[in-house]
Amino acid sequence: MEHKRPTPPINVDFFEDLTGDIEHKPSAVEQAIGERIRRIRKEKGLSLEELSNLTGFAVDVLAQIESNKIQPQLGTVIKLSKALDSAFGRLVSGLGDRLYSITRKNEQKIVSRSTAQKGKQQLYTYRSLAPEVRGRHMEALIVQLEENPDKVMSIHEGEEFIYVLDGAVALTIGEDRFTLEPGDSVYYLSTTPHLIAAQKGQATILAVLYEG
Repeated sequence: MEHKRPTPPINVDFFEDLTGDIEHKPSAVEQAIGERIRRIRKEKGLSLEELSNLTGFAVDVLAQIESNKIQPQLGTVIKLSKALDSAFGRLVSGLGDRLYSITRKNEQKIVSRSTAQKGKQQLYTYRSLAPEVRGRHMEALIVQLEENPDKVMSIHEGEEFIYVLDGAVALTIGEDRFTLEPGDSVYYLSTTPHLIAAQKGQATILAVLYEG
């Protein structure tokens, strides 16, 4: 079932300075995700085999994530955070040490993501908008989506709010399919199988994730 709305009367040029082009340059945040996962796993006294049993992810996939050979999707990170009894934000961008966060455009931290199974298929790149807040339960991100030819659905704990800034977004929730355009938004429970990707080329969204 395909649902498509006409382009809303919104000046998308307003978002140009906000989004810009996300050039992929491996950052300290990106390189540290695997290291954080490995450190927390060891703090918990868990082996890779035990973490595999808790999450359902293959041992070799977990090993590649910890060695930063592949970058896990956000749903994968959320599952790992649950298994490790660790805050999602701690794995993504660190603990944070402030009561509030103002993030300037040139301070946004970039992390590239790819499918955990293949590793080389880049699905999206995101900018973390508020990594410094201590004890946070939400992650606010500017995400540049790519096409996802494999159409692998994601399901995990939490809730997600998506607002389209630029381009056309292909969204699948359960058996329903939608095309979202600039100005469109969606809120859904992450426990429902879902897939979000650029319909063609690239698209940019604002995403707020609540880990639940």
